[in-house]
Amino acid sequence: METIFNLIEGNRRWISIGVLVLLLSWESIIPFFSFFRHQVKQHALHGLKNTILGLINLTMISLGFVTVWLWAAEFAHEKQIGLFYWIRLPPWLHAVCVILLFDFWTYWWHRMNHRIPFFWKFHRVHHSNLHMDVTTANRSHFGEIFFSSVFRIPLILLLGAKLWHLALYESFLFPVVQIHHANIGLPKGIDKLMRIFIVTPEMHKVHHSRVEQETDSNYTSLLSVWDRLFGSFMLKKDSRSTKLGLEGFDQHQKQTLLGLLKTPVKK
Repeated sequence: METIFNLIEGNRRWISIGVLVLLLSWESIIPFFSFFRHQVKQHALHGLKNTILGLINLTMISLGFVTVWLWAAEFAHEKQIGLFYWIRLPPWLHAVCVILLFDFWTYWWHRMNHRIPFFWKFHRVHHSNLHMDVTTANRSHFGEIFFSSVFRIPLILLLGAKLWHLALYESFLFPVVQIHHANIGLPKGIDKLMRIFIVTPEMHKVHHSRVEQETDSNYTSLLSVWDRLFGSFMLKKDSRSTKLGLEGFDQHQKQTLLGLLKTPVKK
């Protein structure tokens, strides 16, 4: 299991880096919103701040959770417990079903982050970004990632998931998350076709709107079907009119790295 996991994880990182470079170039040449025009230093500092948050989360997961997830997956395999061990699926179908249900859980976890005040305190860090771009994909408070990682432990046991299933899911998920956070616009026809299957920039710009009704929509991270099934799908006629960020979080001190880390304890 560890060999498969390491192989997928290594490729996932290279894919993420490749997608990041591509989207950074796209944003710089043809940005959707005119953020940081002729402000190279401010743009770099914005990206650095978001990237530092991502590195904090990556370090916490690598040091604190991968080993626990591996234990849970090996325990489920050894004891043959978990939904997809009990119904005895072929390995390929086992993997497909686990990935689908991980994404189903991710949808509801995101929705919980908006609906439950305690979790919203942490999730505000992500939504308070005034200038959403590809680096916003990394902009999450470590508290949110901590709870998300903890909840994955019983999920692995419940589904009978293998660690490489989780790594494979992340390999699909993170590039899509990078794309729909990027400060880019796709041709209308391509965006419409893509959002039949996955989240697109047009969809996710609505989710980052300051208008509460729009913020509380388009929760899914990978497959767009969950928003359609559970009535949270929304589009705008003119996404260029979207005002990003959160009311009350425009001040400079709240947008600093320290300010973002302190966000959950602010009223």
